[in-house]
Amino acid sequence: MRSILKTVSLCALSVLSACGVPGAPPPGGGAVAPATPGAQVSGLSPAEARATFATVASRVEPVAERTCRTQTSGMNCDYLIRIDPDAKAPPNAYQSLSQSGRPVITFTRSMLGQIANADELAFVMSHEAAHHIRAHLARQQQNAVAGSVLLAGLATLAGGSTADISNAQDLGAIVGARGYSKEFELEADQLGTIITHQAGYRPSVGVQFFYRLPDPGDKFLGSHPANPDRVRVVQQTITRYGLN
Repeated sequence: MRSILKTVSLCALSVLSACGVPGAPPPGGGAVAPATPGAQVSGLSPAEARATFATVASRVEPVAERTCRTQTSGMNCDYLIRIDPDAKAPPNAYQSLSQSGRPVITFTRSMLGQIANADELAFVMSHEAAHHIRAHLARQQQNAVAGSVLLAGLATLAGGSTADISNAQDLGAIVGARGYSKEFELEADQLGTIITHQAGYRPSVGVQFFYRLPDPGDKFLGSHPANPDRVRVVQQTITRYGLN
């Protein structure tokens, strides 16, 4: 039994390592996978990119906050939308929480250079805002705890050592956190489409950002769904609500 558990653990770890997102924050950050290096970009100077970012944030933030207050209860809806001060950080956009529980949406400077226009920027920003509204960080943490308890229990029943049980807890947390991450991304795509539209931008244009993302496919325990699935959700949302 112990050998079987060890084999399963090693296989799962190898799969997870193959599904990591380069440059992403630890699990729970709600990261958007970086676009392909060298992909079509807006051609804006760094100063122009920052100005566009400020304009888009000023329009997306109030819509996201209003949506958050309408669809949640007791949640901190005071978004902080920021550019990562680290100029060398790899392309990435992600949602996190400050120590006080304030939702934070962070874009790296290199990420801004890989977004083609304001509609794409608004879509990615709205997607990250949606992660908070749908409480994905908290739900992911709950899944991680459940997975940790489950695998630790299996290791205990299998007669594992203290080290085996500890490793099983760590593995269970990783598997648990990844278990529903694809569903979370699609939920954020759906709500993000609506927020994008309500902020005055075109999700039909913003969704084109997915055409330049490396397609993760449908990997077991992958953190992101296949790009065609994400595009389909956005298009279905646009059709359902009569957006543009």
